[in-house]
Formats: sequence, structure tokens, C-alpha cells
Amino acid sequence: MNVSQAMKERRSVRAFQSRIPSAEDVQKLIADAALSASGGNLQPWRVTALAGEPLRELTDAVATAQPADDSEVPHMSYPPSLWDPYRSRRFKNGEDLYRTIDIPRDNKAARLEQLARNGLFFGAPVGVIVQVDERMGYAQWLDLGIYLQSFMLLATERGMATCPQGYWRRFRDTVEQVLQVPQPYRVAYGVALGYEDTEAPINTLRADRAPFEEWADLRGFG
Repeated sequence: MNVSQAMKERRSVRAFQSRIPSAEDVQKLIADAALSASGGNLQPWRVTALAGEPLRELTDAVATAQPADDSEVPHMSYPPSLWDPYRSRRFKNGEDLYRTIDIPRDNKAARLEQLARNGLFFGAPVGVIVQVDERMGYAQWLDLGIYLQSFMLLATERGMATCPQGYWRRFRDTVEQVLQVPQPYRVAYGVALGYEDTEAPINTLRADRAPFEEWADLRGFG
């Protein structure tokens, strides 16, 4: 599989098989993703991968924890009062997702239950938590995004599936306590990792993309 194929095949998977990737495969994936570019070669990521009992310890702790308010967590998820076209894209993506599992908009309880599955890494056998020194700035958060993209594409190439999750920032105090994250590192994001359950309806979602003309233009070409 080449990079172009991995780009086309990668997607956020929200239902996984119970099969656990080997420690060797997970370590190689984490290490190979660190070949990503970073400004000044700072390599501002710190990565913890969990499986088995350590994973259960984390998910159990988060299940009973009080989430932080959005205002308390920098870079939570989305800007307040999101505007178009971004608001419409987010709305459509959510509706398309819930449609795959037959949860109508007025079933708030079922939607919240599905949201809470973030705290189980959607049943993935491996949970990955990426951390960053809290003194780092905007540019280093861009580097974290580059690392995440590399991680996901490499996982796709190797037959694994992923789902990136900003959800874990909401529970960063609990996560950092359970994992004994050294100061001054803070949770940046999580990634569910494993093998896709291809029979799960939720994995039929295929998010669309805005047309090129909506967000790009070419200038100075013949």
C-alpha cells in the first residue's frame, strides 16, 4: 500500500475486534510515526500505549470522573459559536454518524451513551495517549497533528484501524493521575488502535470532503 492508498482508506473507526496488536507492532508504529517533521526537530510528543489491565484501569477511572468544562481546557475541540461552513460540516458529520446506528436526533440519551464510548476507546484493545509539555505553543501543536497523521497512515498501511480523540483532554486530570504523567506534560489527544470490526454498522460511515473549489485556488499557473 502506498501513501495515496492509505490516505484514501484511512478513516475514524468506532468498533473494533478483540484481537490485540502485538507489543512489537505497536512499538514500531509509535516509533516510525516519530519520523514526522517537527519545527526545529523538537519532537514535542510523548506517547503512552495501554492494553489489558492498564487500559481497563484508565477507562474505569474516567467512567466515574467529572469532566472538565470546555472553558477549563485549552484547545478543547471547536471554537465557540462555530460558524459556516464549519458548523454545517460538523452537523452533517454527526447526523451521518448517528444514522448508521439508527439513533435519531431527539434520542439524546442514546447519543450521550454513544459519546461516552469515547471513554472506552470505542472498545479498541489498545488506547494511546499523546502528551505535550504544557509550555509548548501553537507551532508545536501543529507538530502533534503531523505526528497523528503519520501514526494513522502507518496504522492503515499495516492493516490496523484508528480513531483520533480529543475527548481525552476533557478528562486530562484523571488521565494524568492514572498514568502518572510527569510534569509539565499534559494530555493532548488519544487514539483508539486495533483492528476494524467490519461487520459493525457504525463503521460504514464514509465522511465526505468539501469540493476543491470551496477551499483552494491555484494562481500563476499556465
